[in-house]
Amino acid sequence: MSSASAPQQYDVAILGGGLAGLTLSLQLKRRFPELSILVLERRAHPVPLAAHKVGESSVEIAAHYFDTVLGLKQHLMDEQLKKFGFRFFFSDGRRDFDKVTELGASRMLPTGSYQIDRGIFENKLGQLALEAGVRFIDQAMVREFSLNNTEAHRVVYETAGSMHEVQCRWLVDASGRAGLVKRKLGLAQPNEHNAGAVWFRISAHIDVNDWSDDPEWLNRCNPPNRWLSTNHLVGKGYWVWLIPLASGSHSIGIVVDNDVHPVDSINSFEKAMNWLETHQPRLFDHLQTERDKLQDFAFFRRFSYDCKQVYSGRQRWALTGEAGRFLDPFYSPGSDFIATSNTFITELIAHDRNKGPVAMYAELYDQVFHTLYRTMMSLYLGQYDLFEDPEVMPHKVAWDYTYYWGIMCPLFYQNKLVDIGVMARLQKPLSQSQELNEHMQRFLRAWSRLSKKRNPAQMLDQAGLEWFAELNRGLKDVLDDAGFRQRMAENFALLQRLAEELFERAVSEHDALTRTEAGMALQSFLESVKSTAGSEPATVPGGTGSLLFSNAAY
Repeated sequence: MSSASAPQQYDVAILGGGLAGLTLSLQLKRRFPELSILVLERRAHPVPLAAHKVGESSVEIAAHYFDTVLGLKQHLMDEQLKKFGFRFFFSDGRRDFDKVTELGASRMLPTGSYQIDRGIFENKLGQLALEAGVRFIDQAMVREFSLNNTEAHRVVYETAGSMHEVQCRWLVDASGRAGLVKRKLGLAQPNEHNAGAVWFRISAHIDVNDWSDDPEWLNRCNPPNRWLSTNHLVGKGYWVWLIPLASGSHSIGIVVDNDVHPVDSINSFEKAMNWLETHQPRLFDHLQTERDKLQDFAFFRRFSYDCKQVYSGRQRWALTGEAGRFLDPFYSPGSDFIATSNTFITELIAHDRNKGPVAMYAELYDQVFHTLYRTMMSLYLGQYDLFEDPEVMPHKVAWDYTYYWGIMCPLFYQNKLVDIGVMARLQKPLSQSQELNEHMQRFLRAWSRLSKKRNPAQMLDQAGLEWFAELNRGLKDVLDDAGFRQRMAENFALLQRLAEELFERAVSEHDALTRTEAGMALQSFLESVKSTAGSEPATVPGGTGSLLFSNAAY
């Protein structure tokens, strides 16, 4: 795939034409149609369906970015799958899925997301980029590049046996784990998250409803399409994903804490099947009949990493997608971070075109992006032991969703992340909510160490929590400045109230929590927040009733 010949001078050159690079090119073209953009992609296009990549399940920020910011809603509705939320089965060592605790929604919540076949999606993005006037060159290998402070950057690439040289004002690295700019500038930085993964695809759909003939269990969901969820099969130190793809394939992944389940023990299809026979025998039974439909297999011993810097205003370069940072596939944050990073990059290029103080904005956006990364990291570090806990893990999921929908999503949906004035005014409550989240994550770990881990046959229905469904619905609201301030105040208050209820719920059964370091720290923090709050706290969704599951059978 290529377009007509174009000048050798470009406003923006993007190294990598996968999800991050192509969406950035479209976002830039929608903002600045006259911008000259070159995208260099090493793979041949069109790529195969069910492309061999992680990042098929999207959540609300990415969904909004794809369908609204980039205007791709029709494609997503017609050619991808509407996701039925997250769903969890506490099924370690069990074949009887209808006899364990299930966490999920009984119906589609108002603000949805998508299961994305990356092959179909990236082929569409490539087509749209060409139609928008992007020069998109596939089978192009970047051989060298140089970064210059004042002059144009230089890129040399090879395609069809010929070498080509171009110059650009902005250079964006979207090369994935190759990390071309990161390697050149020595920006790679490890993090503390020692997790790995294996994943593979089969050319058939997996429907967990086929694993039970209990009519009551089958009819818990309306529509009864559990297969459209990102289904999580969880146990101590691991989780397994099941993600359906529009091409007819199904993606299966095993994500592990390496200290509990070393990746080397599952890093081939045979090893993975042996592991599944022990830990998720019902899935093993199903896959045994589908062995001939195996399409691929891959693994990462350690997938999570950090980066010292992702934007430079002085040198006019940026990193996006996996070329910069990567967290964890749990909660599917990868495309969210692409959406956020691409939005920062688009804004930096806008400031540059307006002769604004690009270096200052780049430094601020870099700080915000790193803070978002570190905040999300607290959801994962030391948390894999909780996956075996049917009592505490559902509360953690409710907390994590509330933090995500209540704090992070409004900032993106209302386009406030790039508004330095708004972010400055929110600095104190954002910092406070971040600290509360860190206290809560430590408290959840302490709670799980005391938990009885009871696993009754029940469904904890997220859609039955009216406040939870309303928090999801409210993401779609278009807010003016006053409405945004009010919404954020309500959400900060909601987060505090949920923390108080979770603390009370835990200590009502485990009084020893009040004497743990995590329990004392959380209690002290909540009391300090109350003592400094105004006399008229913000209204909290959910009325005066409990925010927690009322039907939990323990």
